[in-house]
Amino acid sequence: MKSVLIIDDDPDMGFALKEAIGRLGFNANYLRDPVKAFSEVNLNNYSLIITDVKMPKMNGIELISEIRKKGIFIPVIVITGYGNIEDAVKAMKLGAIDYIIKPFSIDALKSLIQRVIPEEEEIVAESPQMRRILQIAKEVAKTDVTVLLTGESGVGKEVIARYIHKCSPRANKPFVAINCAAITETLLEAELFGYEKGAFTGATERKPGKFEVANQGTILLDEISEMSLKLQPKLLRVIQEREVDRLGGIKPISVDVRIIATTNKDLYEEVKRGNFREDLFYRINVFPIKIPPLRERPEDIIPFAEFFLKRLSNKLSRDFILTEEMKRELLRKSWPGNVRELENYIYRAAVLSHNGEIKPIADEVFQQEINIKKGKLRETEKELIIDTLKKTNGNRTKAAKILGISVRTLRNKLKEYGLKNI
Repeated sequence: MKSVLIIDDDPDMGFALKEAIGRLGFNANYLRDPVKAFSEVNLNNYSLIITDVKMPKMNGIELISEIRKKGIFIPVIVITGYGNIEDAVKAMKLGAIDYIIKPFSIDALKSLIQRVIPEEEEIVAESPQMRRILQIAKEVAKTDVTVLLTGESGVGKEVIARYIHKCSPRANKPFVAINCAAITETLLEAELFGYEKGAFTGATERKPGKFEVANQGTILLDEISEMSLKLQPKLLRVIQEREVDRLGGIKPISVDVRIIATTNKDLYEEVKRGNFREDLFYRINVFPIKIPPLRERPEDIIPFAEFFLKRLSNKLSRDFILTEEMKRELLRKSWPGNVRELENYIYRAAVLSHNGEIKPIADEVFQQEINIKKGKLRETEKELIIDTLKKTNGNRTKAAKILGISVRTLRNKLKEYGLKNI
């Protein structure tokens, strides 16, 4: 399951976004302090970051700048008020993939997220390296052997994992993915192995773990190197015994699961450092497949770009053309963020393109965004607020939640537009 990180100093907005994004089928994590994004979480474990522009300590523009300086190329969406569009454009210049203006509807947010995070992935394999990897993956898929996929962040390890499942005899059974780094140790244990009612505070009912949900199918242990040493022996037992023990359970439960693990670290080095159990390493490293970075397979760059444009064309009902100038630029860049960075760049170029011609993103392109007709945006915002309040019979709390803003912000907007009595 893909994960989304929300960063907003307004807790009303933050928790409302977390709830809404969770309903869309994503894992959602919320941080109130943007500085903690660099100390308390691994940003590479998220498929998308949504951040407010105006925040104390570190604003959204500074946040994106720091993210990019660290070589992290996850898509970022910024949330901005009507009067701060210039800041949103600055954020896009630094690498944000899009922005959304408050107040906005949940449907508008959903549409934007679905454009940024695709429902399905597709493999592009024009290079000899990737064609060979697909051949190997297809062969290993016929067996139940445990596979370890390694490679830099953003190279497409999960895509290959899904391809192995799709080519296996288990293709019609569940494919369950869990990110071992995106959630806390305690929650990860409960998610993996399940729990009985009353096993801990808050366990109000029995819940099967991911291994049980994936029974007869495939489980993907994404970023397994981030699993705590405390949990590793329990995972080792599941692999050896093919059974799980729910938290608070009395007897083990048998499971028949194909295991695929991924990591962007050198697991053998992690073993030598004492961060990963040697016995578990040899259990999951049965069939290793290393996916090369995008810079080592330039034959895939243009096909990937064309694939992303085709997907955008279908979703936006627009035709896009990759210019020769853009092709040269794509081949010139080194893509430290791999396929993820390439997709981010192509998406931004498409959003800001004129007449569907995709050209290298230059400063003047962003400058044009600043000249958006503010009067029209203001009127649209006003109409959206009025319409939402009518639908909620004037209930400001419900209206604010639908619009994705705090009640305080809604109250200020009503005052601004002279709608206090609505």
